[in-house]
Amino acid sequence: MTAQKPTSKARPRYPFPKMENITITAATPEELRSGELGRKLRHYNYGFVGEYPEQQYIRLNARDGNARLLGGLRGFVFLYWLNIEVLFVEADVRGLGLGSRLLAEAERQAIELGVTNAKLETFEWQAPAFYQKHGYEEYARVDGYAPGFYLASMKKSLAR
Repeated sequence: MTAQKPTSKARPRYPFPKMENITITAATPEELRSGELGRKLRHYNYGFVGEYPEQQYIRLNARDGNARLLGGLRGFVFLYWLNIEVLFVEADVRGLGLGSRLLAEAERQAIELGVTNAKLETFEWQAPAFYQKHGYEEYARVDGYAPGFYLASMKKSLAR
């Protein structure tokens, strides 16, 4: 008896571009503004998770009476998750509750958008204890992300 050769799936026969004819370039400002690539990915995702709202941003600033920027938060909502990218408070006003107020307002706005969870990343020297105090739990860690320091990935349920 002779061993049979495993069969491989054949590629479809419709015309694919040859790899040597494909160029990779930086996206132009016009291409970025068009959002075409994001729309293509979103439509692909719909086949797996159904339709969902477009990404929405949450951008908060905290200013004093002299219009000095004391802190802020930048995040976005995608697939019903709040993704916090930046939360910063000036050193001279830390410990006064401003970070807590910014975080609470972002979570409030996200819940209004239908969010059920939040996630973020923070370095060891930044604020993991602050986020833990607010109910976030570490679910992953990359040791040595910055020399001698870890990067923590944290999440929190916002479901009520």
